[in-house]
Amino acid sequence: MLDRSARIVVANEASAVIFGFDLSRAEGLHLIEAVPNIELERRVEEALTGEASLGPLIVPGRMGNRTYALSAYPVTNRNDDIVGALVLAADQTEFVALDRARQDFLSNVSHELRTPLSSIKLMLETVLASPEEEAADLFLPQALAQVDRLTALVGQLLEQARTQAGQVTLDLREVDLEAIAAPIVASFEPQAAAKGVTLELQALRPVTVEADPDRLAQVFVNLVDNALRYTPPGGTVRVRLDADGADALLRVRDTGIGIPYKSLPHIFERFYVVDRSRARLTSGAGLGLSIVKQIVDAHGGSITAESTLGKGTTFTIRIPILRLRNA
Repeated sequence: MLDRSARIVVANEASAVIFGFDLSRAEGLHLIEAVPNIELERRVEEALTGEASLGPLIVPGRMGNRTYALSAYPVTNRNDDIVGALVLAADQTEFVALDRARQDFLSNVSHELRTPLSSIKLMLETVLASPEEEAADLFLPQALAQVDRLTALVGQLLEQARTQAGQVTLDLREVDLEAIAAPIVASFEPQAAAKGVTLELQALRPVTVEADPDRLAQVFVNLVDNALRYTPPGGTVRVRLDADGADALLRVRDTGIGIPYKSLPHIFERFYVVDRSRARLTSGAGLGLSIVKQIVDAHGGSITAESTLGKGTTFTIRIPILRLRNA
């Protein structure tokens, strides 16, 4: 609440938190002294002239900007004279973020589905329009590859929907990490060899965890596939299994192109792609790492990423150990 001169008459604790002023010293301060925000001052001045307003207000802070639904009303006495202003602010930051995420989700899904569908349509039209068998031999395998891409994307979308809805079901059992990782690494060896990338598995000691083997396999597949896609010929992708105290350690390290520092905090977000033009070439939809994080979280573990641009990236997963056997 402000008086006719825009000085604070009363303020609650929430307003002090929102606008970042000292509540014990607020009374009597001019608004601009307590809250150095030009837009807020303008809205209050309008209220003091009799014009109520309702709209968003962005307040910068050390942890980033926050968005508030702000209302400013004139306060009158019995004679309808304006004697002050009332300011109400409700934190809308999370709602704004959710709405932005919803819009991004719809935009990204539409784009990711439209691209392979357009390619399939063009290839099939070319085959139908050409009487030569060479056209079918050339374009039908490519169309099938695009269908496989669509199938994988739809599978990721369904997996994402289930995990977002809290439907990550785990079939927990005692599993040896090397028994899970070894066949997956072996399955990627032809792809790595064709690209000229060295793929290694290092099991420093046998480690048993209580986990869902199929879900852990998803984690390995996503991380190894991701590392191979972004590692140039002559590079190395190394999968290392170890233990640290009560945690099993799963590390996937590559000597690839790396991730910009500003992008690291966002790589586990749905549909986040560091370079979307680069993703077009590598078929990245920005879902794999998000799914990996949700699976790791469901196991009570954690995942982190370290990267140096141009030198490579390391993903480290920690999962509680069920039993550590002597090597």
